[in-house]
Amino acid sequence: MAAGYGELLRTPHAARLLTGTLLGRLPNATAALAVLLFARAEGGSYALAGALSAVYGAANAVGQPLLGRAVDRLGQPRVMLPAAVASALGMVLFAVVGLEPLPVAYAAMLIAGLFTPPLEGGLRALWPTVLRREDQVHAAYALDAVAQEVMFAVGPLLVTLSVAVWSEAAALLVINAVGVAGALSVVVSPPSRQWRSAPREAHWLGALRSPGLLVLLGSFFFIGLALGAIAVAAVAYADEHGGGVVSSALLSSLGVGALVGGVVYGGRTWPGAPERRLRLLVAALALGYLPLILVPGIAAMTVLAGLAGVFLAPALACAFVVVDRHAPSGTVTEAFSWLVTTFVVGNAVGTAVAGPAVQFGGVAPGFAVPAAGGAAALAVLLAAQRFLLDGPRPVVRPAAYRTPDEPRAENDRNHAAEPGFRPRHQA
Repeated sequence: MAAGYGELLRTPHAARLLTGTLLGRLPNATAALAVLLFARAEGGSYALAGALSAVYGAANAVGQPLLGRAVDRLGQPRVMLPAAVASALGMVLFAVVGLEPLPVAYAAMLIAGLFTPPLEGGLRALWPTVLRREDQVHAAYALDAVAQEVMFAVGPLLVTLSVAVWSEAAALLVINAVGVAGALSVVVSPPSRQWRSAPREAHWLGALRSPGLLVLLGSFFFIGLALGAIAVAAVAYADEHGGGVVSSALLSSLGVGALVGGVVYGGRTWPGAPERRLRLLVAALALGYLPLILVPGIAAMTVLAGLAGVFLAPALACAFVVVDRHAPSGTVTEAFSWLVTTFVVGNAVGTAVAGPAVQFGGVAPGFAVPAAGGAAALAVLLAAQRFLLDGPRPVVRPAAYRTPDEPRAENDRNHAAEPGFRPRHQA
């Protein structure tokens, strides 16, 4: 297993792309906490901090697929780096102005969220051009999912450390400077500069004209809902069992479970169609959420949280493969960005639903929300399985990266290298 990941990371540019993408996504992963700490330090209420974070999140959900479509049309460097700089400048404006005047603070959050670069989708679009074997691409998707868990665990610690060493405003500036540096590292790399999207059909729906992709997005909306609800229910559980340390333990256990599951899943090759495998993984994920409703003691609850997370990263990694198979030609970055947006929106809805469930019903109904979300995610896949199982598009890599027996694009009748690539060039 370790040897497989080692071989993947030794592939030219692979480690750099993964590391740069993670650093570039750090501002997005830590925005909610950084904005909260800064707003409170400026004398704002929790309600105001939440409203500012909500503006950032909503703008981010809108901007990701739009910027993803722009990347598919214009290439990565021409979109990713300007977007990263614009997003960072939005946060700089927020750090300089503070909460007064308030409309400027909201405008800063709007800019920062809207222009967050779609680095996640961009990396997943690059993997098939950097890695020659399909099993390595699948392992890279799993490693990507695992790295997310690490980033969401380490990111808040970096914010807290920056606040302790400097200040809340400095934390905003440092985290966003790191984000721009990460994006720069990605876009100046040869794979990013040379990557070109496949030819695309002009269509206003873009990636959303794929029925299979719509099914996947519908399912992962409910998985995002489940995760948002778990965060709220964990806090409510902690209130009854000793305070905030308990909620941190539960969420950390969930993350560790996802990390272990992702490492194991990506360490081997799995037979069969990924669409069918995804149903099994989502079913296991949904079953893992059910025991949380029992709300046992702290030790048992921590174990159950870990088990609930085991199939999260594998389900995400498998979903990445399915997205790549079903995205219409020329829309792969946009398609991955839609998955990010759907997940984020689902997370926000889960938080909104779990709050009243806990307030009026208690902790157990709070944990019933993620269980219901998991069941709904599975129900979507089962009800619309024919759209996933029928007709995924063939995966066509750029000419310079294909072996002689790989399929070619329909417009590549003369076996010509596609724009931006040189024959026999190894990324």
